[in-house]
Amino acid sequence: MTVWHRDGDDLILSVRLTPGATREEIGGVWTDDKGATWLRARVRAVPEKGKANAALVALLAKRLEWPRSAISLESGDTNRLKRLRIKGGGEALTLEHFQSRCEQLTSQEMR
Repeated sequence: MTVWHRDGDDLILSVRLTPGATREEIGGVWTDDKGATWLRARVRAVPEKGKANAALVALLAKRLEWPRSAISLESGDTNRLKRLRIKGGGEALTLEHFQSRCEQLTSQEMR
């Protein structure tokens, strides 16, 4: 199972977010009780008024090397489990880029 799936020309990325962390990082996979896999992420921002969600988008944009404006929260506004839409990420030329970046992120363990 992967932490992302293709939706037309876009990718949907599943993330389990821990806000209020001491450091910002992405790495590893978390599996829920239904067997779904989620990319683990931590941000320093607190979970109020969308600050943690905005920090997550910024962190993903940096780590995936993708424009921040092309990453949006699809679901999970007030939940740890989030789905993010990466616009244009499913196109043929960029899909290979995302596959390799996501594989790197999911294989890394957070400290």
